[in-house]
Amino acid sequence: MSRRLHHSRLITHDSRGGKGGFNLTTETKTLTDATATRRAWMLVGFMWVAYFLNYSDRQVVFSIFPVLKSQLHFSDTQLGLSGSMFLWIYAIGSPIAGQIADRFSKRFLVGFSLLLWSAVTALTGLSSSAFMLLTCRALMGITEALFMPAALSLTASAHAPGTRSKAISVLATAQLAGVVMGGWFGGVMAQHSHWRTAFYALGWFGVAYAFPYLSFLKRVHEDNQAETIKSSGGLSIATLARVPTYRFLCVVFPIFSFVLWLLYTWLPNFFYEKFSLNLAQAGFVATVYLQSATLVGLLLGGTLADWLYSRTKAARLWVICAGFLISAPCVHLIGNCDSLLATKLAAAGFGLSSGLVIANFMVSSFEVVPSDTQASAVGILNLVGYVVSGFAALAGGLWKQSIGISALLSYGALLSVLAGFLLILAIKLSFPRDYARAHSIKA
Repeated sequence: MSRRLHHSRLITHDSRGGKGGFNLTTETKTLTDATATRRAWMLVGFMWVAYFLNYSDRQVVFSIFPVLKSQLHFSDTQLGLSGSMFLWIYAIGSPIAGQIADRFSKRFLVGFSLLLWSAVTALTGLSSSAFMLLTCRALMGITEALFMPAALSLTASAHAPGTRSKAISVLATAQLAGVVMGGWFGGVMAQHSHWRTAFYALGWFGVAYAFPYLSFLKRVHEDNQAETIKSSGGLSIATLARVPTYRFLCVVFPIFSFVLWLLYTWLPNFFYEKFSLNLAQAGFVATVYLQSATLVGLLLGGTLADWLYSRTKAARLWVICAGFLISAPCVHLIGNCDSLLATKLAAAGFGLSSGLVIANFMVSSFEVVPSDTQASAVGILNLVGYVVSGFAALAGGLWKQSIGISALLSYGALLSVLAGFLLILAIKLSFPRDYARAHSIKA
């Protein structure tokens, strides 16, 4: 303590003494800022790998649907439930995880989550019946739910508002890589009759990665505002419910999630059946065009929103609006084009526009909610979004023969237009007041 006090007095004395002291203080601040910036981007890197595994592990099952039908005797409804069970449990667990993260250690929560879901992924490879595999999907929903609220809050709070969307967009590229990896890896392993090995390999890699991941988080947590600011008590949902713009976000996010998960769950099977591709080709085509374009949309959306932020604080919401309105015709065309090439282009168009949304949606909520409720804000958005997503996965199985995936995608396109206009209303009616209130609280 005395050493720190002496150092403080020395700096104060030098700064009054003239140019030399001022340079010392400025250089110290510059070095501190540079170190914080470097650690903030290292945090993005470590989080990226964990988030990549998060999506690889949940996605791999969708590329092995035909094998599950032939070997474990799944029905179409049970195939849909493999997505719905995960999504519904994940949704219910998310606000609970957010409340825990706002009160306790976020860094411990993300590391513990990685260990648990990786173990469940390895366990899935042992499934010998539809019941066991669906049980593993439910367990994965519980264990992965612990990760996202804490991870996003830690990452966003490590960055200033002027780089926040860019950081989140870089992190979100892990989601795309994970979807492609899971889709491709699952398809290739199933094609060669080794689908169980896909689960074993991903699961044990995640367990091994958890140790260096936790070691890094332990070194940097004291610099992170999200780790040091704790909730003052009470249920965060009560606070969040009083923010009108956040309520708009809770209405709009399920629309985006419905369309996204309808495609994530059923697009490989859609290509397999409509265009007579083999399993590996269907898994690859259904992911690579959509996810490659989403990568471009993510980086573009993050950079654009950060650039616009200095001109309007609603920049992130405006970019999300653009994403919804551009995505609508693409969603319709994915389900209704007759040629494989046109469907690929439509998937790329949807990927580009969805990247604008993903880069900014969660972080846009941080503009209008108190800083000690950020993890809960992510958790509740996940709740409302993924409950609907679960119905999207199940609807594909239930209505595949009667309504058809093509018609469901057309309905999704109409909902996307509605979502864009609802966000415009939020920007005009409630955002300025909510932004001012949230930032006065932070100050």
